[in-house]
Amino acid sequence: MRENSSPVEGEIIAEMNSGCVLMRARLISRVLTAMYDEELRPFGIGSPQFALLVIIFGIQPATRAAIGRYHHQDRSTLTRNLKILISEGWAAEVEDEGGGRGRPIILTKAGKTLLVRAAPAWRMAQARGKALLTENGTTAITEIANGIMNSPR
Repeated sequence: MRENSSPVEGEIIAEMNSGCVLMRARLISRVLTAMYDEELRPFGIGSPQFALLVIIFGIQPATRAAIGRYHHQDRSTLTRNLKILISEGWAAEVEDEGGGRGRPIILTKAGKTLLVRAAPAWRMAQARGKALLTENGTTAITEIANGIMNSPR
């Protein structure tokens, strides 16, 4: 037991330390992110921006709000990553055809080219991630994430 901790405090904190889903999910996320970052580094893009390009391609044209809802991402993180994509010329804001205030985001030709060129690196990261997670872990994470992405927010 730690100094200045009661037995009850120690038990509660030990329970958190030994089985906290949040801690383990964040650990897995950091390790996977590092794998993808390592593989994608030669292309000048990080894994958060790479994932955002793929998401934009899948739902384009989409407003910032739609992208944020789909990817469960807060506005400031999304804005920061979109700024990088737009400044690099990988994504662009376009005029809303409906005359609304939203400025939908689309992938540019450069963004699509980047994704295609980086595909071998992405495949390597995928293989490394799947090896780490094993088939059961990969299936579980995929099913959980698909359920989250397909549920209304």
